[in-house]
Amino acid sequence: MNHIARTRTVVGCTLLVTALGAGVTACGSDGNPLSARPYDAADLISFNGPTEAGKRADPDKPLEVTANSGEGRITDVTARDSTGRYVTGELAADGSRWHSTSPLAADAHYTVTVSTEDEDGAPGRKTLAFDTSKPAGNKRLGVTFGPGTGTYGVGQPITAQLDQAVKGKAQRAIVERGLRVESAPAVPGSWYWVNDKELHYRPKEYWPAHATIRAHSNLDGVRVGDRLWGGKTKPLKITTGDRVEVVTDAAAHQLTYYKNGEPVEQIPVTAGKPGFETRNGVKVVLEKQYFVRMRGTTVGIAEGTSDSYDLPVYYATRVTWSGEYVHAAPWSVGSQGYENVSHGCVGMNTANAEWLYDNIREGDIVKVVNSQGQTMEPFGNGFGDWNVDWEKWRTGSALTTKTPDGPAPAEAVRLQPRAA
Repeated sequence: MNHIARTRTVVGCTLLVTALGAGVTACGSDGNPLSARPYDAADLISFNGPTEAGKRADPDKPLEVTANSGEGRITDVTARDSTGRYVTGELAADGSRWHSTSPLAADAHYTVTVSTEDEDGAPGRKTLAFDTSKPAGNKRLGVTFGPGTGTYGVGQPITAQLDQAVKGKAQRAIVERGLRVESAPAVPGSWYWVNDKELHYRPKEYWPAHATIRAHSNLDGVRVGDRLWGGKTKPLKITTGDRVEVVTDAAAHQLTYYKNGEPVEQIPVTAGKPGFETRNGVKVVLEKQYFVRMRGTTVGIAEGTSDSYDLPVYYATRVTWSGEYVHAAPWSVGSQGYENVSHGCVGMNTANAEWLYDNIREGDIVKVVNSQGQTMEPFGNGFGDWNVDWEKWRTGSALTTKTPDGPAPAEAVRLQPRAA
């Protein structure tokens, strides 16, 4: 089979030699047309950017490379700045034109490499370099990534807080393309615009255990909108620990602690009583507090009423900002494992609460099932992000196409040009 393939290659080259009368130039010494050294393609292409010393390009204008009529075609274009940021672009199917589709950064140095092919199939190449002008205004978009550096559970979303509102989809797309999240091991993920100034990033499933996750911004110098340019942003690195999931069955009055998919401990608990039902769904540990003073007035219970309370609480694991905890509740030991008598928290005896407190961290999953309460809200009261199914989550991205089941937005933003 290999002998036949080699024979066909030689025949093809022989025919090309006959047709062109220049077999060595067209096929190269090893019989491959692509092995020829690329010629200087300067005369084959036209470029709309400045090439003269001292002149700077307007970062608001797209780059464009065109092939001169009748002299060949463009096969590939790669453009990036001195920091390594690539410019995405589209290449016409006939190779006649390439243009950038992502904005250039201001006050940056760019290198553009254009690969071509002449009418005889010989490869050409031209490298161009230019600088862009400084931003027209001084308004900068600040971005703060969260959480802080550290080790978290596999449910911890990455957040991006913007110091100025970004409303239009086109401007949001620019911001989103510039906010990059990578994990090792790699998993698909997507940003979701919670509001004009806040984004959350999560993978389709929970993060892998013992993963390293990094977030950084490529927005510095990039024009986001009218008189608004991206600023410098401090990158973020976090790691995940074991996959810890705490599942409370409110109907069975039992809490089960899972570590890396295996049940480790089962604890009798009491959940929210009628009128104060514990929220169903997935929550993420927000913080741990050894001591919390809990008062009914903070959740709208009038002082002096039958449901009023003011209690010292220990080993408290917080899962909502409105005051839902998993904590020690020695006053309800007689009901734990049998009935729900709390005002919405999940309570257990002190020894069990201390064990759980010592074996749980921020970002771990706390899930409640079979409660009569409402489902945990996705945003605004903690991290209910995992209660949004993946298809709907994808629609919260400014980069999602009409086929939300396709590649993740980050995967769709190719560094290399796409065929038009």
